[in-house]
Amino acid sequence: MLPCTFDTVDLPTFTAEVPGVDAVRLPLHLARFDCRNNRLALLGLRQDGFSEAVAAAAQKYGAQRVGVFIGTSTSGILQTELAYRRLDPASGAFPADFAYASTHNTFSVADFTRHYLGLSGPAAVVSSACSSSAKVFASARRMLAAGLIDAAVVGGVDSLCLTTLYGFNSLGLISTRPCRPFDAGRDGISIGEAAAFALLERLPEQLDKNAVLLLGVGESSDAHHMSSPHPDGLGARLAMQAALKMAGLGPNDIDYINLHGTATPSNDAAEAKAVSALFGANTPCSSTKGATGHTLGAAGGLEAVVCALALQHGLLPGGLNTQQLDPALHLNYLRENREQAVSRVLSNSFGFGGTNCSLVFGRAG
Repeated sequence: MLPCTFDTVDLPTFTAEVPGVDAVRLPLHLARFDCRNNRLALLGLRQDGFSEAVAAAAQKYGAQRVGVFIGTSTSGILQTELAYRRLDPASGAFPADFAYASTHNTFSVADFTRHYLGLSGPAAVVSSACSSSAKVFASARRMLAAGLIDAAVVGGVDSLCLTTLYGFNSLGLISTRPCRPFDAGRDGISIGEAAAFALLERLPEQLDKNAVLLLGVGESSDAHHMSSPHPDGLGARLAMQAALKMAGLGPNDIDYINLHGTATPSNDAAEAKAVSALFGANTPCSSTKGATGHTLGAAGGLEAVVCALALQHGLLPGGLNTQQLDPALHLNYLRENREQAVSRVLSNSFGFGGTNCSLVFGRAG
């Protein structure tokens, strides 16, 4: 994270900006989708042989049997912000080259993804604030269970924009320094951006020992407040319980919890209450937002990837920036990386309005 220098933003805060996004060029036949959010999506799709893996799945199942489910909170809203700077001075009309449907619209990122990957199965976007790209795992799982698809591209994409930065600042939720989840002196979030993708498939007859399994999903909506979590973490606890139940696991079966951990006083306190009530104070846990910033609608997908890496590499990530743990929060919070065998992990993503999602992942071998 670095001091914010994004666009014209003038705020004393830190952001986690992905370098090189503005230099990305979309393929000419997809030029109508050009915006920062879709350029960031393209960067993500080109990583780690992901596009090639999707192509193999499409060849195996048929392009119409591979779905696309993407989470985002603001999509390409920056494109609209930029268009407002170029309004016609006489009529007030948007510039002729502004294409709302293929840039700002929340479905834009899923539409771009399916076109880029050459897929024709069901496609949808979930926009439920900071739980968006965790909930897409649940959406895809239901489609798979119903027999409507055989595989799914899931993930999240959210990019920096003025609406997000000034909006969270107006709520008094932005820190003037890199965020410190669960620290006694935590005072707000650091906004980041990210694109994260995963390919879900039906269980094959033979599993690679490094395969990561989606064992359980849990969703809840406590609707406590538009922007504040339930003080006792009621909805968070319900989501975690539902995920464990679907996975057929108990709290003691979880080796690590990737906390939502935004570093606001109320969020961390509420989540700590929910986690300690269900798991006690022994299960290792941390928030990785000290490293990535809060990537909002992409956070669930990004942290699912973190959990997959933890399972495959036997590494529990320590939370960065946290110096003095809040003594009122009774958690086994990791401040340094820990190497150990990891079999099952739980990841939390909670959004404004009490829209909550927890995911349980496990290692095949």
